[in-house]
Amino acid sequence: MTLLTSVFAAVICTAIWYKNAPKNDMMIGTLCWMYWGASLMWFVDAIFEYAELGAGYFTPEPADMLNDLFLGLSVVALGMVIWVVVLLVKDPKGVVRKAIFRNKTA
Repeated sequence: MTLLTSVFAAVICTAIWYKNAPKNDMMIGTLCWMYWGASLMWFVDAIFEYAELGAGYFTPEPADMLNDLFLGLSVVALGMVIWVVVLLVKDPKGVVRKAIFRNKTA
């Protein structure tokens, strides 16, 4: 479920990035790289877990699936938080800079 959640987030983010490809105002490419990296990490984890469990890997308990879903959603949320912090620090549109200087002069 963690793999599925992060792949969905990566695909949606990539589609949004591709739609707005010429301009990079919101730095969505950074978010795409984070989600695709997380997807790759969960894919490697799934390979090793399948090697350990065999066919039992495909019949998880409902509680395990729910825990994996919460973990996947947590990874997606953490990726978004990191993206927002990077966006605020780099400030590609200068919005934060304008807000800081506007408050200092007032």
